[in-house]
Amino acid sequence: MPTVLREDGLRVVIYTDDHPPPHVHVFGDGETKIDLMGEDGEPAVVRSVGANFAEARRALRIVREKQAYLLERWNEIHG
Repeated sequence: MPTVLREDGLRVVIYTDDHPPPHVHVFGDGETKIDLMGEDGEPAVVRSVGANFAEARRALRIVREKQAYLLERWNEIHG
């Protein structure tokens, strides 16, 4: 479970044994799962467990800002 990014008190993880579509798990006080390419091509929250609204919103902002980098890392890990 490589941590691929740490920012603003959150840890972004891509599981090595995970499944498509490309997505990340963002951990803080809870976990927010974010699809890297939502229906409109923008990152979208899939689910949030234990993270309050502010944390989930912060996670989505970070993933939007780092989308290209995170997609590159997903492809490195999953081929």
